[in-house]
Amino acid sequence: MSAAPARPFAAASGGVRLAVRLTPKAAAARILGVIEDGAGGRALKVAVTAPPEAGKANDALLALLAKALGVRRGALSLVLGAADRRKLVHIAGDPAALAAQLEERLGAWLRRD
Repeated sequence: MSAAPARPFAAASGGVRLAVRLTPKAAAARILGVIEDGAGGRALKVAVTAPPEAGKANDALLALLAKALGVRRGALSLVLGAADRRKLVHIAGDPAALAAQLEERLGAWLRRD
């Protein structure tokens, strides 16, 4: 029996932390899937059309995630990676409820493992 594949998110104090690999200046804004992060974990691969200047790509990322995950934009904050492609996003709320919501919203990408 194999273990379930690692998820790109984990419960944290006051919410959930989501690992993201961002591609700015893409042709379209969308979630591309779940990838290996190079450190033994997983990350959600996301593309946005905004350029990586003056926080525009980060703002576009948070707006896209809020819409895709069904959470308020204000519940999302960037914890790590403001100037890096690898980011850690905090989603504020009940960790158990958010984990279930992420499983549902990201299900198609999570099942591709």
